[in-house]
Amino acid sequence: MITLKEALQLAPEALASLREELRRKIEANPELNAYVGLESMGEGIPIAVKDNIQVKEWSVTCGSNILQGYVAPYNATVVEKMLAAGLSPFGRTNMDEFAMGSTTESSFYGKTQNPRNPDCVPGGSSGGSAAAVGAGLAIAALGSDTGGSIRQPAAFCGIVGMKPTYGRVSRYGLGAYASSLDQIGPMTQNVEDAAILYDIISGYDPKDSTSVDRGDGKVSDKLDPSRKLTIAVLPEYVTDASDDVKNAYAKTIETLKAAGHTIVEKRLMDPKYDISAYYVTAMAEATTNLARYDGIRYGNRKTGENLVDTFVKTRSEGFGEEVKRRILLGNFVLSSGYYDAYYVKAQKVRRLIKEEYEKIFEEVDLILSPVAPSTAYEFGALEDPLEMYLSDIYTISINLAGLPAISLPVDTAANGMPVGLQLIAKPFDEQTLFDGALSLENALK
Repeated sequence: MITLKEALQLAPEALASLREELRRKIEANPELNAYVGLESMGEGIPIAVKDNIQVKEWSVTCGSNILQGYVAPYNATVVEKMLAAGLSPFGRTNMDEFAMGSTTESSFYGKTQNPRNPDCVPGGSSGGSAAAVGAGLAIAALGSDTGGSIRQPAAFCGIVGMKPTYGRVSRYGLGAYASSLDQIGPMTQNVEDAAILYDIISGYDPKDSTSVDRGDGKVSDKLDPSRKLTIAVLPEYVTDASDDVKNAYAKTIETLKAAGHTIVEKRLMDPKYDISAYYVTAMAEATTNLARYDGIRYGNRKTGENLVDTFVKTRSEGFGEEVKRRILLGNFVLSSGYYDAYYVKAQKVRRLIKEEYEKIFEEVDLILSPVAPSTAYEFGALEDPLEMYLSDIYTISINLAGLPAISLPVDTAANGMPVGLQLIAKPFDEQTLFDGALSLENALK
């Protein structure tokens, strides 16, 4: 598949042919179920868009029954930025319902297959975007990352996935899951394409109250893989990972050393605290954000005998099991008598996590970490929801701390599935993040 960098040099006639070629390939691979719609806008470079990002006059459903029939009345800021740069939204990609999941199995449209092995999950919640890029059905795609939902599917499908610093990319027009954690980011074939797409979609937006005005310039214009960086590794952090992940981690450390980077060992607190703080925070915010879908203000209405019955039917039939589970848990941690015991305590732990990272970054440029405890697993392997939550153990602390991180493929497991690792940088230091990732990518070739 042509890269984004190469596509930027194509003439309009060649872009038209490229869009038609993509359409044919997508229609020839329906079993992958990476796309849930093949809408297109504009004549630019086709970029796949996750089904929770508003594209004007497109059906946008967040992978949910409750939003069937909704048509977006406006463009998300990231879409406006893409159009201004000569890129065009092309196709809606499948996702876990309201971005709640790690496998893309909870989608109203059914599961997406992993392009490396159809029996395995593509990861989630941006599994459709990852599978589309990994299968050569997209040049690049946009995903959203609340607790690893770009990086984990990127690792499972063998592509590059990048989560920007919180506030770097506007959330205006993104279907909200947990507002203090969500970030839109690029999913691409290589690190340079990720930097290019990141440059296009990032920047200050007055429509987003959490947007940050930095004005640092384009990172893709200043990429320098020759920089020698100090990179922290976390030996104790990989204790519970699979042998494939452990081996890939050890080999990558040696690769970074050979490339001239300085490796130092550091420690982070037990990730079980990350899990607890994340899910209390995320579910509390999800409960609040999803309250609007009641069939009266928003949502695919199921008419009942009265107002209350309509409300109950709409939400009971409109939301899937995982979304209902998180709404219930979110209401519990926010309820009277439990708010201080759970939600307030989670925010205190969140602050400790942020301070831990700040302390490490006083001495290092980047941190190398696993993305997931294992490679992509088979469908149905994690039937217990708690097992699925634990699969996010290496990614969620980055969202809690608002840090930028990038996942890239570093090895192939014994079963033929890709192994991805992530590099993490200090807030707003995307330049160092991309420089380090490009250095690693080049060293692995």
